[in-house]
Amino acid sequence: MTTLFSMLDAWRPVRALVVGDYMLDQFVYGDAERLSPDAPVPVLSVRRTEDRPGGAANVCLDLVAMRAEVRAVGVVGRDEEGKRLRSALEEAGVGCAGLIADPARPTTLKRSLVGLAQHRHPQKMFRMDVESRAALDAERRADVLRACEDALAWAEVVLIEDYNKGVCATDFCAALIAMCNARGTPVLVDPASLEEYSRYAGATCVTPNRTEAELAAGVRAETREDTPDSAEGVARTWAALGTRLLEKHDLQTVVLTLDRHGALLLERGKEPVHLPTVARQVYDVTGAGDMVLAALGAAIGNGASWEDAVRFANAAAGLEVEVFGVQPIPFERIHHALLRDHGRLAGKTRTLEEALIEVSAHRREGRSVVFTNGCFDLLHAGHVALLRHAAKQGDVLIVGVNDDGSTRRLKGEGRPVHAERDRAEILGELESVDMVVLFAEDTPLRLIEAIKPDVLVKGGDYTPEQVVGHEAVLAHGGRIEIAPLLDGRSTTSAVRKIRAATGAS
Repeated sequence: MTTLFSMLDAWRPVRALVVGDYMLDQFVYGDAERLSPDAPVPVLSVRRTEDRPGGAANVCLDLVAMRAEVRAVGVVGRDEEGKRLRSALEEAGVGCAGLIADPARPTTLKRSLVGLAQHRHPQKMFRMDVESRAALDAERRADVLRACEDALAWAEVVLIEDYNKGVCATDFCAALIAMCNARGTPVLVDPASLEEYSRYAGATCVTPNRTEAELAAGVRAETREDTPDSAEGVARTWAALGTRLLEKHDLQTVVLTLDRHGALLLERGKEPVHLPTVARQVYDVTGAGDMVLAALGAAIGNGASWEDAVRFANAAAGLEVEVFGVQPIPFERIHHALLRDHGRLAGKTRTLEEALIEVSAHRREGRSVVFTNGCFDLLHAGHVALLRHAAKQGDVLIVGVNDDGSTRRLKGEGRPVHAERDRAEILGELESVDMVVLFAEDTPLRLIEAIKPDVLVKGGDYTPEQVVGHEAVLAHGGRIEIAPLLDGRSTTSAVRKIRAATGAS
């Protein structure tokens, strides 16, 4: 597990080439609160329409959220939907020079009607698809293959997202995989639902789900109801099926995604490894396969072992299924989930990056954020009163704490009395405190600008204009709260009394 977190700490942008079926997902949201008077069907009163890149385009956005540099290669129609899809990708920073416009086919469009109850609780009611599944003609196939070849010198990893819409035909995939293998570039495939995987022969990895694996292997595993929940039971049930795929199609690795059972990793010449997932509240499985492909590619590009790459992908997919529709998950949030799930976030101390992820989650739930700061060297009643007052100003209290170096600069030699980690842990035991963030600067301005608290609390005889960070807080509509101090309580006076009592200078 140490290697996983070492890899995450050294995470860098990977150059990823995404090839496959690009599509536009369109969501038509409306209230569904009555039935039609002329037929027994619900009526959707449309409130808004939202476009989201789907398929291979969703893989691109997932990779961007994981800090990757991404280039897209595929086909769209020469139509309005194709323009909107290209624009959305370019806006996200994806290179689209390899996205070929084909006048002979439409951009794949998946239009979903989404019903709301009292303007919330989205539920997909119906989906309409506009698409062509015809194979590309020879000219267009050559154009796409040429775009791949042009990008291969740049790419560190190649991801193929196949929805069987005509781009990833057998001859095309064979040519692309051969080019990748000649360069030693890993090529990972999220396969289509096919009865055999000959088009993916020679790929570094394929990532089928349960149903896809059964279809391609031509055998049926035990039913979901009969599958044992133990790791041993899952491995036994699916290992033979995964091995069959591995050997039949000259694959190096198969990652079998097993929803609530996590994933089964099969590497040529090694024993199968079952990697369970953390139980989560599943809202919508849309986009989970795209997320697994993106996360595996980003991790392998960062030098991860296959086991660590699957752990990373498990965490990413688990977060994806908690939300409605397809939604990119930032690297920071995946990192945070892994830290939490593996017991590395015990207590309330957070890095700034970890705190920002939690702040985003709190704000999505409508909670207000309060910030205060100090050295908190010898915790006393004045500190407790300040923190209690601060906690009453909002829902979530974040305390910025000067590290040992900045405390020494501010308070002089002999300070701090308690080391930074001890001070943070003591504060974390207070019920009023939700998070503690250490900082190295003399002032908390960097933290305030990043966190953007709704309320900034300072104890003492100040005006709001004298409080460090007041301009940043007021600029986004926050407010400054001056908390009263308890007379005669200070760490400095406590240190003087201790030194006087012990005869220390």
